[in-house]
Amino acid sequence: MKKLAMLLLVSAVLSAVPDTVRSQEAGYPVTLIPTGKGPYTFPADYQTPWEKIQIMVTAKMSPSLFVLHGSEALDPAHPDASGGRVMVLFGPDGVLMVDSQNRQVAEKTLGAIRSFTNAPIRILVNTHVHGDHTGANAFFAKQGALIYAQENLRNEMLRQPPRANGQPAPAPDMAGVPVVTYNYNPGTRGEPAVTFHMNGETVDFIPMMPSHTAGDTLVRFRKTNAIYIEDFYRNFGYPFADQSNGGSIKGMLDAIDLFDKVSDPNTILIPGHGTLIKKKDLQSYRAMLVDIMAKVTTLRNQGKSLKDVLAANLTEPYDKTTMGDTQQSKDRFITEAYDEVKDFPPIVDGKRTMPTHPQ
Repeated sequence: MKKLAMLLLVSAVLSAVPDTVRSQEAGYPVTLIPTGKGPYTFPADYQTPWEKIQIMVTAKMSPSLFVLHGSEALDPAHPDASGGRVMVLFGPDGVLMVDSQNRQVAEKTLGAIRSFTNAPIRILVNTHVHGDHTGANAFFAKQGALIYAQENLRNEMLRQPPRANGQPAPAPDMAGVPVVTYNYNPGTRGEPAVTFHMNGETVDFIPMMPSHTAGDTLVRFRKTNAIYIEDFYRNFGYPFADQSNGGSIKGMLDAIDLFDKVSDPNTILIPGHGTLIKKKDLQSYRAMLVDIMAKVTTLRNQGKSLKDVLAANLTEPYDKTTMGDTQQSKDRFITEAYDEVKDFPPIVDGKRTMPTHPQ
């Protein structure tokens, strides 16, 4: 009788575990090329030497799921590894790509893929609009990829902001604009909008609340128990909420809380920049966001100017444990917090008109 009760209990526990909970295949993930840690310095007139950047397989999440990334110490925007991570699921059903890297290294990205598979490029999903994740879209569309993304991301591509000199941006290359779109629905928070069954894997495209931008997507590989978490989290440099494109620090906090629903303690989380993590690693990041927002709120309520708040050096407790903590990274983060805690403009069609600050 006791054995029967125990069997029933185990059965009930297993039935309560969602399909998203899986164990990584034995021996995986494998890190082939660790992410750079720096520190990195570049001259004031430095220009990225795209011809020197190599795109390499830097990690293997399973026998059919690889991670690609660029060279370190060459790209000042992302010195730890140039551009954003690309994930490639491959096999007899073809290739599914997560993000497409910078436009300037499109051929190299394809070359890296062709070093391990000749399968046709079929699916490309964009996790957010930034060029280090979408720049090579048109190139891979011409290789056969059908591009998926949130509707907000598509709209952002179609309404590119004017250039710094005030001139209108050139018309987008329509070959690189997503053709299959979906939206974030708070009522189905954490639920996939699209699911693919390919190469023995189940892949979910999970639309996110506005966080890093207004059009973010998580990409979950259920059987591998891994999730590409794009750029709302990073452990190289301080957080970046692209507020003009609909992002917010509050949204990043909501995104962190989403992982209680979409992952388990063993899920490997793959950010666009920085090192691979697990869900528990998000909590110190969350605590920092909450702490900085509270301190900035207090100072701004006291009537302190942005210059005063920047001078307060609020990130000092975190500087020793934050790789890539440049002054530019710190100032951007604190400025975002300052703008968000009071009179924060609303999102209109995926964009937010942010205040300007005198230099």
